[in-house]
Amino acid sequence: MPDPVEVNSMFARIAQKYDVANRFLSGGIDIWWRFRLVQAVSRAQPKRILDLATGSGDVAFALSKRVPTASEIVGMDFCQPMLDEAEKKKAGQPEEIARIVRFQQGDGLAIPLADGGFDAVTISFGLRNMADRQRSLTEMRRILRPGGRMFVLEFSQPNRWVRPFYLFYLRKLLPAIAGFITGDRAAYTYLNKTIEQFPDRESLADEIRKAGFSSVSVKSLSGCIVALHEGVR
Repeated sequence: MPDPVEVNSMFARIAQKYDVANRFLSGGIDIWWRFRLVQAVSRAQPKRILDLATGSGDVAFALSKRVPTASEIVGMDFCQPMLDEAEKKKAGQPEEIARIVRFQQGDGLAIPLADGGFDAVTISFGLRNMADRQRSLTEMRRILRPGGRMFVLEFSQPNRWVRPFYLFYLRKLLPAIAGFITGDRAAYTYLNKTIEQFPDRESLADEIRKAGFSSVSVKSLSGCIVALHEGVR
């Protein structure tokens, strides 16, 4: 399992170039993946939303613009330099968006929020960095009201025909390109290992059920490179 201290240090080092690296490495398709997540959240019509492992806040801001029912969105991350980047973005947002979005430091293994206070919780490409996935899933369930929904957007294991090309990209090209952009090749060597070792969509769905969620569903995106899981408390 990932070491929290090492993960925090790694994201702190790449925080200022994180968004640029993501756009370049994914060819911009990460924007579409997040759009699919926001669409799913919008259908649930939540008022209070927690965006866990918010990073630089892209999902939190997208939710504030595309989920008309949202009255409060809390973006939470345990890496303060990433939250600093999110706050910079917030300073440039319209007042009506800045008013409902706030950022808070917090650990996904011990979320510093009361039980049952949120209608929805989202986590995008952050679950695989948790030192204890089951504990994190249980914490997300705890802060949801009965009937609240959790949305997990995460890398998965690709379809067989995609896998050889995908692994070549992860192992050879991604660390080299990311190292050039961020100056930190080691960080992206770590990230590609977490992607390779992450459960496939069916196995993750089982983990979500074990955490106490019901009506668990999954949608595969881009040849199952990414999967969007949804569960109900």
